[in-house]
Amino acid sequence: MSESSQEPQTLFGFCRAESLWFQFSGQELKNKQEARLEFDDIHLANTLFGVQGSNTRLIAQRSGTKIHAKGNALSIQGDEIGVPLARRVLEELYSLLKKGYPLYPSDIDFAVRILSNKSSARLEEIFLDTVYISSRKRVITPKSLTQKQYIDAIRNYDIVIGIGPAGTGKTYLAMAMAVAALAKEEVDRIVLTRPAVEAGEKLGFLPGDIFEKVNPYLRPLYDALYDMMDFDRASKLVERGTIEVVPLAFMRGRTLNDSFVILDEAQNTGSEQMKMFLTRLGYHSKAVITGDITQVDLPEDRQSGLIEIQSILKGVKGIEFVYFTERDVVRHPLVQEIIKAYERADKNIRLVKSEERHA
Repeated sequence: MSESSQEPQTLFGFCRAESLWFQFSGQELKNKQEARLEFDDIHLANTLFGVQGSNTRLIAQRSGTKIHAKGNALSIQGDEIGVPLARRVLEELYSLLKKGYPLYPSDIDFAVRILSNKSSARLEEIFLDTVYISSRKRVITPKSLTQKQYIDAIRNYDIVIGIGPAGTGKTYLAMAMAVAALAKEEVDRIVLTRPAVEAGEKLGFLPGDIFEKVNPYLRPLYDALYDMMDFDRASKLVERGTIEVVPLAFMRGRTLNDSFVILDEAQNTGSEQMKMFLTRLGYHSKAVITGDITQVDLPEDRQSGLIEIQSILKGVKGIEFVYFTERDVVRHPLVQEIIKAYERADKNIRLVKSEERHA
């Protein structure tokens, strides 16, 4: 490829990024643009394009463009928004592959979301920020700008409060950070806790001792823990008390030194419970509080401690709030749409109630 190959009626430019050459056309017709990219490693290019072009099809779908690949090159056609977005996604993902990053199919969607929200973002700074490598050799990294902000906040603050909808990685990433801190001997133990509140259901009498009664409430924390490390190793650490999974009510009267403490489902704590938890923190300890303030299961006459601390602790040094949205959902793509649908429904209900009050 050289400048002598240019057609006279089209203006071309050349750019260079991490051994990736791409050629773009400044020609526009009815807001339509065309870009051409050529990659220097055909094997990495094939990985980038995906099996039978699955990755390029997804990028084209998400960016509203048409992408045609041949050999180690491809062309992108679309509008003035879609073409630059698709080009940046392909450029950034190729740069990750050059650095040995194992590209997962889900990363394609995450990359499009990140660069759609912030075109100047660098995927390397996000996807290569390894939080932990699980026992299954799965590399755990942030997958959105907010998740990266969350990870950095946990590193830099003693108390971090993550608020947002389900599926945004609040608990999972906090767990990964806790296990990593334990592995590096930055803390002596991990304490995982949840309030035992029924989520809109009446479970009735539960047989067994106190631990058997509350265990169902704590199951999600065990699930996340066993996803991080080998089952036998995790079980031994739990038996020794190095990792504790306890109901929030059992935290009263304790002082937690040299610990990484996670309070999950914090929207279901009352004011007194939240104050009790926050005052358990001892020396050389870190606490992460997670919850979704749109899914409070407390009785109507009880104030959520998570909602309340947003105003009480605002501006307190050493405490950081991180807010997630549906854009940060890392579950099935339909989860994002479900959250949006519920938000629209809630908005309509509030609007009707407001009109009824003023009628």
